[in-house]
Amino acid sequence: MDSEAHHLETLALREQFDTEDQQKDASTLGMWVFLITEMMFFGGMFLAYTLYRSTYPQVFGVASSSLNLPIGATNTCVLLLSSFTMAMAVRSGQLGKKRAVIWFLIITMLFGLTFLGIKAFEWTEKFQEHHVPALANFHLDGTPLQGQAKLFFSLYFAMTGLHALHMVVGVGIVLFIIMETARNKYSPKYYTPIDIAGLYWHFVDVVWIFLFPLFYLIDRHIGR
Repeated sequence: MDSEAHHLETLALREQFDTEDQQKDASTLGMWVFLITEMMFFGGMFLAYTLYRSTYPQVFGVASSSLNLPIGATNTCVLLLSSFTMAMAVRSGQLGKKRAVIWFLIITMLFGLTFLGIKAFEWTEKFQEHHVPALANFHLDGTPLQGQAKLFFSLYFAMTGLHALHMVVGVGIVLFIIMETARNKYSPKYYTPIDIAGLYWHFVDVVWIFLFPLFYLIDRHIGR
């Protein structure tokens, strides 16, 4: 027991830091710097989408109405639930409840995989409808402005695809944290990796919270 406690203490405080709080603050700051760069990257895409949508509101509204709203809403609920289970995993890490951390992270990962599975189904549906800019026979029923519709779906696949890639990374991070937790790498003194993983996961969820209304809800009535 003494050797295990010493091992956890060694993990909790690296030699370049004076205190556990200093180490945690440095790790958290590093993650926030990374997330800010991600916000800037997504922000550029959101700006481009907003400019094009304001320029072509009619055709963007028609294209938006072709998206599967129930599927988008379901995926939104899935991610909201995953944020809750991730928050519970972080809280369990603070309390040193290893079993609870593992189970909450497993549930979180399953929610993430569910989101990706639903998104893959939705993309398949778009390919079947030929609502994909790369296809020569692309069309969108209800509007003759195919070029502008192609622009909408270019942004749709680019932004939701990039978000899905971040989700894949998030699932990988969660899987790693699960394995490390099972190996007794964390304790109430050292749960920073769980906390950092939670920050990343919540960021990915928040990005979708913005993507969902932009693509599925705004001006949707125009296409009816």
